[in-house]
Amino acid sequence: MQTRKYVETVVLWAGLLMVVLLSGGAARKPSGSAAIGNPVGSAAVPSGSVSWMTLDQAAGKLQQEKRPVLIDLYTSWCGWCKEMDRKTYSSKKVAAYLEEKFYTVKVDAETRDVITWQGRTFAYNAQYRSNMFALYLTHGRLEFPTTIIIPPGQEPQAIPGFMEPGELEAVVRYFGDGAYKTQGFDAYMKDFKKTW
Repeated sequence: MQTRKYVETVVLWAGLLMVVLLSGGAARKPSGSAAIGNPVGSAAVPSGSVSWMTLDQAAGKLQQEKRPVLIDLYTSWCGWCKEMDRKTYSSKKVAAYLEEKFYTVKVDAETRDVITWQGRTFAYNAQYRSNMFALYLTHGRLEFPTTIIIPPGQEPQAIPGFMEPGELEAVVRYFGDGAYKTQGFDAYMKDFKKTW
């Protein structure tokens, strides 16, 4: 049973990665130098954009209602992170869907703040020049931006790279609508049609 769950997780991961790679969302070289938002808190975002909460707020909300958590893992120097904020997370359709189905958190991978999540504490690691929370979320594969989805009671699923609204839609609807509970991502994609 444990092996089957592992295989299903690997297949899901591979499927998500293929969607990102085939859609041109592979991680790209960073550019720019301005910081985005607060390290682990809410970012100042334009009207109609995603409303970000802190990890503590998301943890509190999870006690009231179980939903997937979406974490936008970014760095202050990452140009594609800024582009995803500008183009994807400022989309009214993206923001409305995420508000309804997810708890959304923005986390600076390089924050030196101590982060506590689900009873564990994560600190900055100078060797990796990032917070250990970022390494935990990405299973040790740091790329920016990375969209992290944490379904209730499950391990983080990391999808690296910039995604346009339509590219993000398949991933968030798969988790937000609960399809991940009953079918693999490849099967889900056979009938999926973009609306964003």
